[in-house]
Order: sequence, then structure tokens, then C-alpha cells
Amino acid sequence: MKQQRHEAFLMCPPAHFEVSYVINPWMEGNVAHADLSLAQRQWRALRDGLAQVAQVREMPAAAGVPDMVFTANGGLVLEDAVVLSRFRHVERQDEEPRFKAWFESQGLRVLSMPAHIPFEGAGDALLDRQAELLWMGYGHRTDVRAAPLIAGWLEIEVQSLQLVDPRFYHLDTCFCPLAGGYLMYYPTAFDAASQKAIAARVPEHRRIVVGEEDALAFACNTVNSAGHVFLNRASPALRARLEQAGFEVHETPLSEFMKAGGAAKCLTLKLTEPRRRAANAPMRGEPKERRSA
Repeated sequence: MKQQRHEAFLMCPPAHFEVSYVINPWMEGNVAHADLSLAQRQWRALRDGLAQVAQVREMPAAAGVPDMVFTANGGLVLEDAVVLSRFRHVERQDEEPRFKAWFESQGLRVLSMPAHIPFEGAGDALLDRQAELLWMGYGHRTDVRAAPLIAGWLEIEVQSLQLVDPRFYHLDTCFCPLAGGYLMYYPTAFDAASQKAIAARVPEHRRIVVGEEDALAFACNTVNSAGHVFLNRASPALRARLEQAGFEVHETPLSEFMKAGGAAKCLTLKLTEPRRRAANAPMRGEPKERRSA
């Protein structure tokens, strides 16, 4: 499977991973129930698989911030800039200076949200894999007021989507833009207006709709690198649909991280995010933000 590795992802080893508090429904009943040894083996399996097709960079783990293993939540990267996360829950706020220091050590230009506007990075802000468009989820963690700020800073159009099911508290738990303009998502995690906005943006033949069984296995929490997708688990029907679309599917069990409400995508942050303007696309004027309504 090893190929030229043009893309790069950030991961953080689970040296101090545990479920030590409850800030999402998945953590309920799982405090102190994660198997650290198994979590470390599962994390290494994901890292090693991803390293066959992409570069994997690691930031140091630290005691007292068990969820820092979920690097997707650290920020949103586009070209040489990163919008730093502003965590809603106090339990995760000590991660912010650690992510900031790492981003700065890599030469990234760090942009920070005002203190009163929560924003949870690439957990809630996902770049389209074909259009020059940012999808942003709001309703549970990220504040919708982050959208116009990001649109202005990064000079990109933002499509806001309202999340309505607390089990899918971040956008990346139920929504995954894929290479080639495909989109894998769980529609009922969104309000009706957001479902319409998605349908208006993505043609039906490019929409891969997952059912509840796959959604609850966090199939949408997928890492996509070129023609490869890495996920916790996929039903035979979903695997067949992804393969039909041209993707090589790699299932990598992540049961221990599911106890904290995360899976493959949560454990990675893509660091190589170029702009995706098509050669024949018109240049946009002022950046704009659209909210489903």
C-alpha cells in the first residue's frame, strides 16, 4: 500500500488518554473504563496504516489533557494559517496553549477567536475536497458567530450547518467530505434547512448517505487521504458504496476512543490544506458566509 506521501497529518500519542469527565453522550458511563493498553495499540494501528499513504507528524502528549489525543479539535489549517480552537468546555481549554505552541513551532500563522466565541477546529470546520468551500457545524460546541470571522480571515466561503443530535456533537462525527467531490454523511444529524443546503451543494450521485448503524459506529469520522479512507467500522453496504466510488477502505477498530466520543478523523488533523479553486472558476469578491435557514 505504501505510496508517495504528499499529505501530512498531525497525531498525538495516547500516553495519558483516559475518560476522566463527561462532556458528550459517549462519555456517559465510561469514566475510568478505557483500556489504555488497548487504546495505544489501536492508535498505533491507525498511525501505521495512515503512514503508508501520508506523512504523520506527532506532537508530544501531556498529563492532564487526556483529550489532546483528538488533534482534529486543535485548529483549522488552510495553507500557512491555522485558526486556533477556543474550546467550549473548561475541561479542554488547557489544550489551547499546547496546540498554539506546536503550530507556531511549525511556522504556521496562528489566528485566535475572541474569548466569547467557542470554535472547535477541524472537529466542526471541514474543507470541501473539491470546491473552495468550508463547511462549518454549529449548535453543540462551535458558535455560529465564528463563521464570518473565518470567512474573512481565510478568504473562503463558509456554509454553516446546524447540528441537532447531541450524539453527533461535532460536524466530523456525521459528515465527511471526500476526494472527488463525494460527501459521506448522516442526514438526520442536521436540521431540515441544513439538509437542504447540503443537497443544494452536492449532487445526489456524489452523496453517500449512511444509516444509523454506520453513523453510530462513527463511519463518517473518516480520514481520507487521496483514494484511501480509514475508519472505525463500515457495514458491507457502506464499504461497497465507498469502493464503488473508487476508495480503498481500511477498517481500523477504535473502540477505546469511541468511549470518549471520537474515532479515526478525531485522532488526526490534516496539515496540508491547499486552496481548491478550479482553473475555470470565477474569482470571488468579498468572502461570504451562508447559514442554512
